[in-house]
Amino acid sequence: MITLWFSVVVLAWVLFFVLEGFDFGVGVLGPLLGRDDHERGAAVRTIGPFWDGNEVWLVAAIGVTFAAFPAWYGALLSGLYVPMVVLLLLLAVRGVALEFRGKGDGERYRRRADVALAASSLGIVLLWGALLAVFVRGLALGADGQVTGAGLARSLDPVLTGEALLGALGALLAALLLGATFLSLRTSGPLRRRARMLARWLGTGGAVALLLTGVLTSSPLALVAAVLSFAAGLLARAGREALAFATTALAVAGAVVAVFTARGAVVLHSTVDPAFSLTRASAAATPQALELITWAGVLILPGVLAYQAFSYWVFRRRVASERVPS
Repeated sequence: MITLWFSVVVLAWVLFFVLEGFDFGVGVLGPLLGRDDHERGAAVRTIGPFWDGNEVWLVAAIGVTFAAFPAWYGALLSGLYVPMVVLLLLLAVRGVALEFRGKGDGERYRRRADVALAASSLGIVLLWGALLAVFVRGLALGADGQVTGAGLARSLDPVLTGEALLGALGALLAALLLGATFLSLRTSGPLRRRARMLARWLGTGGAVALLLTGVLTSSPLALVAAVLSFAAGLLARAGREALAFATTALAVAGAVVAVFTARGAVVLHSTVDPAFSLTRASAAATPQALELITWAGVLILPGVLAYQAFSYWVFRRRVASERVPS
């Protein structure tokens, strides 16, 4: 049961990072690749029907982690509460920028919304990358399973390390590659051409980033992900846009699995003493609680997956970025 629920936790995080990954990538790239208000609007419309549904997986991932592994959840939240609060604020800014962009008149208003969208998306990606590196490196867990230290340094020091910087850089390159391949798949006209051209180069950059993930995690999965990222760049160069996006998604999924399984049965390493580390067994809820949430998962999870698949099918057509003469 513990292994099953650990797999569900990893799956929820994989879905979040893949689906929100291209959201964040489009958020950063839209204002950069779009030469005018019309093209920037086309970039935003590619994620308009999906972004809030994709965020459901963040709620699901946090909720499942809390329900199935409360000690792991408690240690992460108590040890990283300042970055987590900043992350939630950035997510709120991004949601407001997406919702309000089309509700005001004037190009200047929409330009400000685009800047807010790009800045918040960039901040979220960098922070998540740093946090993933912390998941691998571990926290200063004491014998009681709580993070030691006091004050702001307790939750800021873990994200101010060289590993966190590498994680942030890797996450940014991966999100940009996801965003570029998604834009080339979902748009037509000049935006599509620019996104495809960028994806050719980002494939190599993403491969380097995933190789860095391999250094952090010592996982062969990260090396496979690096090869997939390089292949995605080649597929983009060949104009195989759907395959390029699917390959990039697989690369990101592999990197996330590598992060969560980097230390085997240990879910959160203690930098104070390895004996204080949290394992899947020591962090898990009681068997009765796991059985209860299993029934909840059986009832809820298929419905969420079916709804998301349906929404992607309904909004599968390309968004035009070229202007049509009146």
